[in-house]
Amino acid sequence: MNSIELYNRNALACSRHTTRKYSTSFSLGIRLLAPEVRKAVYAIYGFVRFADEIVDTFHGHDKEVLLERFRKETYLSIDEGISTNPILHSFQMVVNEYSIDHELIEAFFESMAMDLDHKIYDRTKFESYIYGSAEVVGLMCLRVFYKGDPEGYNSLKHPARKLGEAFQKVNFLRDVQSDLEERGRSYFPNVDLLNFSVVQKTKIEHEIENDFREAYQGIVKLKKGARLGVYVAYIYYLKLFRKIKRTPPKAIMRRRIRVSNWVKMSLLFQGVVKNELGQV
Repeated sequence: MNSIELYNRNALACSRHTTRKYSTSFSLGIRLLAPEVRKAVYAIYGFVRFADEIVDTFHGHDKEVLLERFRKETYLSIDEGISTNPILHSFQMVVNEYSIDHELIEAFFESMAMDLDHKIYDRTKFESYIYGSAEVVGLMCLRVFYKGDPEGYNSLKHPARKLGEAFQKVNFLRDVQSDLEERGRSYFPNVDLLNFSVVQKTKIEHEIENDFREAYQGIVKLKKGARLGVYVAYIYYLKLFRKIKRTPPKAIMRRRIRVSNWVKMSLLFQGVVKNELGQV
């Protein structure tokens, strides 16, 4: 193994480590992907995770400057095919190998920038934010799954976007307390979180149910190497969503709803069994 191959492996290992440290749910799903795409999805998640940390965690620092620097370094790494930042190095390898559309990357950065100066979202900004923060991530992964197959990619773009949309809206409901109290953010348009009602929560839940329904139509059509991993992430989020549905509005404004690790493992087992029986 030459030096650059060792560096490439180390960079990808950093992305894998980042994913496993920050998200047990996505890590479970990624481990079930075909080996040839697994590393690429780790690299995508590591990249978006680091950008998200800049806007959500780096308090006491100039987040706008840090985010813009990260954006410039991202494009520089893609153009030059290398970066001394292992997270960016692994991401640029994926972008260049799988021809990830730069429009998706730019939309992602636009959503991250919105978190710096938008606290209340109207419908237009809400939809724009979800597209850039979640839907494009699904499209990046879909491009990896369907390398060299534009027809397959285009046929599944809509359900891939819907899956990202469902995941993000569930995240918003799960994190509604911390977003409001710690960051002053209220993502859902025309919803007064200080007086969060059953009617408002039910309306949001109906949207999410529709998103999940449309996403599932694409999951069952995914190629074998991608289907199980995506399905496991789907059933985990569906489980979390159903738990949130059973929780009154006042309760989710007081605590973060979680799915225990043993339940996640149970869902993993169920997903594997259903996939083996051809029920996915």
